[in-house]
This record gives sequence, C-alpha cells and structure tokens, in this order.
Amino acid sequence: MTIDISSLSLKELKKLHKETGAAIETYSERKRQEALAELEAVARDKGYTLAELTGVSGKKKPKPVVAKYSNPTDPTQKWSGRGRKPRWVTELLASGKTLSDIEI
Repeated sequence: MTIDISSLSLKELKKLHKETGAAIETYSERKRQEALAELEAVARDKGYTLAELTGVSGKKKPKPVVAKYSNPTDPTQKWSGRGRKPRWVTELLASGKTLSDIEI
C-alpha cells in the first residue's frame, strides 16, 4: 500500500502520524495475540486447552504474605511489614516501642 503523502493536508498528515504511531506501538502485542489465538485453536482441535498443555493458567495468583508484627493489645491486628504502617503500629512507635518489640 502506497500513500502519496505530498498531496495530503497538514491535518491529514497529523491524523496519519497519530494513527501510524498507535499502530506501531501496538504491533507487537497484536502479533502476540494472533499467535496465541492460533495456538489455542490448535490445542482446542486436539481436545486440550492451552493451559493444560503448557501448565500455565495465564493468571498468576499473588503469594500470601506472612505477618511479622502483631498488636500486643489486640492480637487479631497483624502487619506484614510491607506497605503503609497501620495506625496501631505508628501509635506504638510513637509511644517509644520498637518494631522488634511487636515481632511475632
């Protein structure tokens, strides 16, 4: 396909630039999706799912995080040490305790 860009207006050139830029950005993902669809069709023809053949479900389940700290006044409140500190942790730290004091 050949386009004579010398005859296009500035508006048309900008539109073409935007569309080709988007097509270039998504090209790899589109080709990957096409290949995946072909593989799924072959697996289906053989009586399997692609996940059964590869052992990959496609979605990763997050691993559970083990709690490292526990509130001494309410043992049901636990914290893994990741992310934002819960209010009870900041209050205990402000009162002079350390994280090692509340380790599980």
